[in-house]
Amino acid sequence: MGVVNVTPDSFSDGGRYDDTDRAVQHGLRLLAEGADLLDIGGESTRPGATRPLVAEELQRVVPVIRELAAAGARLSVDTMRAEVAAAALEAGATVVNDVSGGLADPGILDVVAASGATYVAMHWRGHSDRMQDLASYDEPGGVVWAVVSELRERLVAIQQAGVRAEQVVLDPGLGFAKAARHSWELLAGLEEVARLGCPLLVGASRKSFLGQLLASDDGTPRPVGERESAHLAVVTMLAERGVWGVRVHDVRATVDALTAWQAMRPPPLEDRA
Repeated sequence: MGVVNVTPDSFSDGGRYDDTDRAVQHGLRLLAEGADLLDIGGESTRPGATRPLVAEELQRVVPVIRELAAAGARLSVDTMRAEVAAAALEAGATVVNDVSGGLADPGILDVVAASGATYVAMHWRGHSDRMQDLASYDEPGGVVWAVVSELRERLVAIQQAGVRAEQVVLDPGLGFAKAARHSWELLAGLEEVARLGCPLLVGASRKSFLGQLLASDDGTPRPVGERESAHLAVVTMLAERGVWGVRVHDVRATVDALTAWQAMRPPPLEDRA
């Protein structure tokens, strides 16, 4: 899943693709590099970000989705709002990637149920302006237990809204209301999330837990644009675990890493005779 941020303030590339023409060209480039799906977002969810007006978000994402759909791309809309999800699906998106899992706007579940679209529900505890204040996981079982428990609750609400089980993909929400250690613990415990029975989407690309891991001797995190090597190590681990998708900024590097991983995999037993 290649990321197309049509925003002025995203943490990784805010402002680089914040008009329709540049966003469309970026999306086409990601497709040429091997992206299977493009995730078009008009709201930054970096820590501390403020929300755009609904009209602003619509103006950002709908024209981009319409043009990329006309070019044959498979598209996801990264939104927490029912109105934006509905407009994006009408414009040609087939996946709704909701980082709030239906908590920010429960009406988004009705949109998904009526459309039959794939629905990505992420683990989420609050909006960007306060989410890091909610990074507390003191219960027995820690962050893995909490994420599994809270996603299980969301699955119940999602299915009660009429969304079929086969439409749902889950995302553990690395970095969202989580300190760096929580994201690493979640990656180590990903099998527990998978036991909920849904395919998994994981977004680790360029996130702060990688920057903190690679910090300099004085504690300064590695800059956003210099975290890709560590991210590729995470991606190959995720491929080994059979996740449904990885949400990435550098599609070419990811495809290269997965191509090499695939080449090194042992053949099935029946092919070894």
